[in-house]
Amino acid sequence: MADLLLIDDDLGLTDLLADYLRNQGHTVRVENDGLVGIRQFFTGKPDLVILDVTMPQRDGWEVLMRIRELSVTPVIMLTARDEEANILQGFSLGVDDYVTKPFSFAQLAARVQAVLHRASLVTDEDEIGFQQGDLVVDPATKSVWRGDERIHLTPTEFKLLAALMQRAGQVLSPEELVNAVWGPEYADEVGYVRRYVWHLRQKIEKDPKHPRYIHNERGYGYCFQIMDSE
Repeated sequence: MADLLLIDDDLGLTDLLADYLRNQGHTVRVENDGLVGIRQFFTGKPDLVILDVTMPQRDGWEVLMRIRELSVTPVIMLTARDEEANILQGFSLGVDDYVTKPFSFAQLAARVQAVLHRASLVTDEDEIGFQQGDLVVDPATKSVWRGDERIHLTPTEFKLLAALMQRAGQVLSPEELVNAVWGPEYADEVGYVRRYVWHLRQKIEKDPKHPRYIHNERGYGYCFQIMDSE
């Protein structure tokens, strides 16, 4: 199973949740302070982080930004804040999933497994790689290049881009993309696709308002197709 780092200042919750996840076979380390959590992340190198937003010393947003400066380790945000703006902020900073309180431990454990599975698929991709125009995907190193510029993507963003590029020229529905990238257990979360496509465009497109690579087909879905301006 996986080595998990749980960063949350709710002592009652973390004790119970850590015990539950350990019973699922995971190794779990717990920190109740954002600053100490950052230190533990870089010394312990966990497979996945479960991260609360509101904490002393460093809040979850700052912890997430520090993690994303040097790592694409999967992160699940765990918070009572379910407003759209907060969800979008989490996705913009590179969060892999978002679970709002109250939640069942079984629900969170299922999300942990799903996120770890997505990350493992990125690791195990065919190492040959592929290219569309000046955009190159190298699964062996989990890297993306646009010309000479390397673009840093989270595992989920990488998998979404790969799913679109591997079927370039085809229109993929949100449901097809959810199944390919997140898995069938996320069938009711098609809103993830819209959010992630938006953030993916911010990284790979020179002008996200006039995309060259990823295009909307209104009412149908998304298509990867290189379109040069006249």
